Amino acid sequence: MAAGDGDVRLGTLGSGSESGSDGSSESPGGAGATAEGGGWAAAALALLTGGGEMLLNVALVALVLLGAYRLWVRWGRRGLGAGSGAGEESPAASLPRMKKRDFSLEQLRQYDGSRNPRILLAVNGKVFDVTKGSKFYGPAGPYGIFAGRDASRGLATFCLDKDALKDEYDDLSDLNAVQMESVREWEMQFKEKYDYVGRLLKPGEEPSEYTDEEDTKDHNKQD
Repeated sequence: MAAGDGDVRLGTLGSGSESGSDGSSESPGGAGATAEGGGWAAAALALLTGGGEMLLNVALVALVLLGAYRLWVRWGRRGLGAGSGAGEESPAASLPRMKKRDFSLEQLRQYDGSRNPRILLAVNGKVFDVTKGSKFYGPAGPYGIFAGRDASRGLATFCLDKDALKDEYDDLSDLNAVQMESVREWEMQFKEKYDYVGRLLKPGEEPSEYTDEEDTKDHNKQD
């Protein structure tokens, strides 16, 4: 019931005594009092009903605000955290795609993520650009020991120690069949995820000359 209707009823009930047909005044009481009491009860019920609707609306608004606050707490803070680094690009995003070329061990070591922002590693004679995986292969990453190195032996033997790295060319001839199969599996995984940029040269081996067409063709295969 609207608030205006309630006001009208209250005004009517509060108008005082009413004159009877014989001119006598009838004071509140008896049948008049009963009628007035019923009217007040109806008015009170109307107020309670209107008040209940108002409380319900307030409760709904509060629930909506609470839900919005919880969403902000859950996602808004994440957005703020992401925004703090929004102006920073990852190393992979800021570097151009590397042209295909071959590497000696000495050349490969220059790409360890500390002296050069680009990170390369070799697996089974293939060199891969793993810069986009810098959180794994960067200086502070769990596999950072492989950055700029031939990771074949370490991956085959599941060893993350420096003992798995050799300063000279490693032909992997002492690995058994199971370990060599593991090396090939790792090579396939790197081919699927990272850019293949060239071969790891054996001692005395001359680098190949790659044309732009060959370079583009290899990159398109990886894409």
